[in-house]
Amino acid sequence: MFSIVLRSRIISNNCSSKIYNRRVLSSGVVSSSSSNPSKETIAASQSILSDQSTPPSPSPESEAAPHASGRKSWSFLKYGLTAAVTGAVGYTGYLSYRCSYEEVDHKAKALRAAASYTPCEDASAVDKYRGMLYSAALTVPAKALESYLDLRRLVEENVLEFTEPTSDKLLPDLHPQEQHVFTLVLDLNETLLYTDWKRERGWRTFKRPGVDAFLEHLAKFYEIVVYSDQMNMYVDPVCERLDPNNYIRYRLSRGATKYQNGKHYRDLSKLNRNPAKILYVSAQAFDSSLQPENCVPIKPFKLETDDTALLDLIPFLEYVARNSPADIRQVLQSYERKDIAKEFLERSKEYQRRMQEQRQQGRFWR
Repeated sequence: MFSIVLRSRIISNNCSSKIYNRRVLSSGVVSSSSSNPSKETIAASQSILSDQSTPPSPSPESEAAPHASGRKSWSFLKYGLTAAVTGAVGYTGYLSYRCSYEEVDHKAKALRAAASYTPCEDASAVDKYRGMLYSAALTVPAKALESYLDLRRLVEENVLEFTEPTSDKLLPDLHPQEQHVFTLVLDLNETLLYTDWKRERGWRTFKRPGVDAFLEHLAKFYEIVVYSDQMNMYVDPVCERLDPNNYIRYRLSRGATKYQNGKHYRDLSKLNRNPAKILYVSAQAFDSSLQPENCVPIKPFKLETDDTALLDLIPFLEYVARNSPADIRQVLQSYERKDIAKEFLERSKEYQRRMQEQRQQGRFWR
């Protein structure tokens, strides 16, 4: 009886072990040395189920990749727009510096014509389509150029108020009985006077030697005009002290000059006088006038006590006023920018020598 019971238990244990082994094999987990196979089987099955039910979480690298590509595309677009705007501004500045408004407007005609393209009636459909695409592509640049031209015209009109003389006729009309009179235009600084500054005494103005005799004598032959690039508040009081007898008819200050390339130029064409009868005397004549053909250069005055430049110039100016050449510009051109006072003196001596020789020859023949 005991043997029968023992045999039945052994058989039942063998069967249970076979069933357990089949379960382990079916679950796909091999555990040869585990002491508690049921717990390991449950843990393994839970891990397998969790792996199958929960989707894999993305790695940080995969999440950062789209953001990095987005930042690169945005930076490329930003730098591209910056380069385009910089190029457009640079080209606009180049056009403003290199070309005048009329030149840019003339060059824009081709762009306007291309933007307003109208196909011919006998053109093919492909040509019409190409022309329409080309015209549509040039519409935006054409409108941008038109806006630039409008803005530039507005700016130049406002700038002209500060760069051009205050009037096209700086002097009133000449009296009919004085149409033959020449106009003598004089500069102030280093021509009729010299302004000096020292720390212990401040600003002081010195008259050039001979200026009183110069003005008094030439006022009999010329219409004398002072044309300076200084402010009106400086020119008027200086001229009042310099010329108490009013030999100077008119005074022109900085507002009557033309501002160009950072300098104030005397524009003699705005004096409302015949250009053939204008003489401009200045220590910086060719550098301060827009009409070099009317310039009479003179040595700059630097406080020399033995200066006689103004008095030396009187004979030439008196000769011009007495003989009234048809065009003073041709006379001045013959001096080739030399020292006119010195050159005129040498020519006068040569002329007197020739006349004396002719007289001697005439007496000999007689």
